[in-house]
Amino acid sequence: MKIYIKNANIYQNGKLKKSEILIDRKKIVKIGTKLNASAEKIIDAQGACVFPGFIDLHVHLRDPGHTYKEDIVTGTKAAAHGGFTAVCCMPNTEPVTDNIASVEYIQLRAKEHGSAKVYVIGAITKGSNGEEISEMATMKNGGIVAVSDDGKCVQNARLMLACMKYASNFDIPLIIHAEDYALAGKGQIHSGKICTQLGFSGLPALAEEVIIARDIMLAESSGARLHIAHISTAKSLELVSQAKHKGLPVTCEVTPHHLVLNEEAVLGFDTNTKMKPPLRSEKDRLACVEALKSGLIDCIATDHAPHADFEKEKEFDHAPFGIIGLETAFPVLYKQLVLSGQLSLERLVEAFSSAPAKVLGLPGGSLDEGKAADLTIIDLNKETLFSPENILSKSKNTPWLNHSLPGRVMWTICNGNISYQDFQNE
Repeated sequence: MKIYIKNANIYQNGKLKKSEILIDRKKIVKIGTKLNASAEKIIDAQGACVFPGFIDLHVHLRDPGHTYKEDIVTGTKAAAHGGFTAVCCMPNTEPVTDNIASVEYIQLRAKEHGSAKVYVIGAITKGSNGEEISEMATMKNGGIVAVSDDGKCVQNARLMLACMKYASNFDIPLIIHAEDYALAGKGQIHSGKICTQLGFSGLPALAEEVIIARDIMLAESSGARLHIAHISTAKSLELVSQAKHKGLPVTCEVTPHHLVLNEEAVLGFDTNTKMKPPLRSEKDRLACVEALKSGLIDCIATDHAPHADFEKEKEFDHAPFGIIGLETAFPVLYKQLVLSGQLSLERLVEAFSSAPAKVLGLPGGSLDEGKAADLTIIDLNKETLFSPENILSKSKNTPWLNHSLPGRVMWTICNGNISYQDFQNE
């Protein structure tokens, strides 16, 4: 199908300019002014912005095994609603994605029913149990883009070194959830002043930092490509900065919630402010914002972690960690960081598009003639009310529930097909 987008502000080479786009057979065939093209579908953007389709390196689709929380159908619909045309799904499914059969299941489901491209991340260890190396080479041949035991952390340094050496032989990036279990204990929130005030057990920053320091050293020894998920502390950022200055292949991501919320958000005992790593101090939050601005943090990833209402509606210390984030990611950061002047719109878009593509060597992330037609059209002047009825994810566990946020996704186009259209548009 041909799609002609007119009256748009198109984001190319780090700048917005008035232009038009013609899409045909899944490709962008022309970008220019006054194209006057004929097409089966004409989209009048009415001055809205056309951005490259967003790419999320860190999503939990819960399929297979926990599809009452989310599945590939609803998860990718939520992605499209948020402007994402590609997501990387973590392996903590049931069974764990640690073999080629599991990889192929996800790929087939996504191809048949997905509203976004789904890239599979395999497990580092079998069952993500931290005891034996997974079938990395076979999974790489089957199309995985990285390995991770996210949700868990390999505690044995000797085993982790072996995993890194093995992965580096096949040029497979490793993504780590940095948490030293002995230091973390049964912590519920950040180990700081709010933790003391509320009487919860704490999750110290050191539990994250110790593993990051260890794995950077192991990566240097093994030559492995290391990506640090959901980084959250100022000291962790110092360690990454030192690694990058040494020229090590180390990258990192940050979540929207760690950029805009701090430990004080848990004062209301809202379980939608409970996540791992926990919301940190204001000093840590500001350090993350500055690191994103400078490029020390490579990209933004949502860590989209759906949980059912009956799971989150428990006492705080019994509720699971994690929140959804695909649909609110851009609006939250546009409102809190861009409109406040803390971050440029250009850097925000880069952190959602070309930067994550670069981290894992994925296609996409830019708008160019001849490339796949993966893009999102966002009206920065319109708001979205994130009510339970408007959230397309199967789960609704977000601290921004029933909040109106600016930056409404009007259309998302994936592989030349409209994967999301705002309900108010004809």
